[in-house]
Amino acid sequence: MKLPKLRRQSAPAKAKSQAKAQAKAQSKALTHAGVERFGIGDLFGEAVRGLAGRPGRLVLTALAVVLGIGSLVTTIGFAQTGARQVEATFDAVAATQGVIKEREDPMMSNGVPLPWDGADRVQRLNGVIAAGSISEVKLNSPRIAAAPVFDPEAPPSVVPGIMAATPGVLETVEGAMTEGRFFTPFHEETSQRVAVLGTEAARLLGVTRVSDQPSVFINDMSFTVVGILGSVKAGHDLLQAVILPQSTARQLLGLEAPEVLRLRLEVGAGPMVAKQAGPALNPNSPQDYDIALPGAASDFRKNLTADVNSLFVVLGLVALLIGALTIAVVTSLSVMERRGEIGLRRALGATQANVAAQFVTETAIVGLLGGLTGAAVGVFGVVGISMAKSWTPVLDFRLVGAAALLGMVTGVLAGLAPAIRAARIEPAAALQEGT
Repeated sequence: MKLPKLRRQSAPAKAKSQAKAQAKAQSKALTHAGVERFGIGDLFGEAVRGLAGRPGRLVLTALAVVLGIGSLVTTIGFAQTGARQVEATFDAVAATQGVIKEREDPMMSNGVPLPWDGADRVQRLNGVIAAGSISEVKLNSPRIAAAPVFDPEAPPSVVPGIMAATPGVLETVEGAMTEGRFFTPFHEETSQRVAVLGTEAARLLGVTRVSDQPSVFINDMSFTVVGILGSVKAGHDLLQAVILPQSTARQLLGLEAPEVLRLRLEVGAGPMVAKQAGPALNPNSPQDYDIALPGAASDFRKNLTADVNSLFVVLGLVALLIGALTIAVVTSLSVMERRGEIGLRRALGATQANVAAQFVTETAIVGLLGGLTGAAVGVFGVVGISMAKSWTPVLDFRLVGAAALLGMVTGVLAGLAPAIRAARIEPAAALQEGT
């Protein structure tokens, strides 16, 4: 039986194999040593030097982030400021006006009308700024004129309405007088035969001044005009009526009960006053009244504010997305231009992770610089334009820090694809193109 012959490796081949293995081991050890020596400080330094070598490109790339972050901060700031203006408008009118009437449902009410002194009762409640009763005086075929003589052959004309009110109504509806004054408590307590004309009623009756004490005649009863009501923020029916003191209308024109009790409230006091108004008007039967007072916040206002914020945030994110695409495109061009540099670094021992980390760090620095600058530009933009419009600027300063971090995150995300592309470059192919 013959044994197979063992192939002997020649001495030169064996030495060559050992040298190759030793060189490979040394190269591997050198690579690991290079990785260990390439720390965070070296990574940051290389990234800064890479950006400083192309300052024009750095400025243009950062400018894209500045525009995106600046647009985002500005739009959110304007959304918050605009929402505050909307809230102020609602708070000034809708959230401060309330109405109380007799409940019309016989199943839930005992038919008890509003008390004559209802305005004084609710005026004592916390959160009520002013209160007043307003009632329409209904007469059969009333004759209202500024002259005592009635001409049956005269062409028909528009007749203003007749309303009764208490002295607190003027402050309640935030009215303004163009002539004279409104009723005083003395007029109400003594049932004086005086009248205040709404601006439309004064125009119909031809009364423009009260200095000569003009009179209006209601079914041959004269009432001295003491004032002309020019404007109101609520209760606009008053502008088209002849307004009499409530006690006068009760005594002379047969007013049976107050019709509406209007309230002007402090912002946010509606829910509390709504609970207390019924017992204050009628402790024995507080459910007899239909109380319509504003809540703590308007749902319409909340929805409008949310819609405005959403719209502006979307616009800001679109601008930021354009900035991220700009970073990605510019960084990709930079990778193509620096192929030789990348190949040399890889030949000297840099790993794919080192190359990718450098480019990601560069884009992160660009994003951070753009985020800080854009946040500052956005803040100055919101403050400047708000001052020009006489608005109160509203901006959460936590947004400034978040915007700067968002710029850095945008830079990192935009640089991932170019960094991966740079890490995959083969050193031999890159070195053939030159450095």
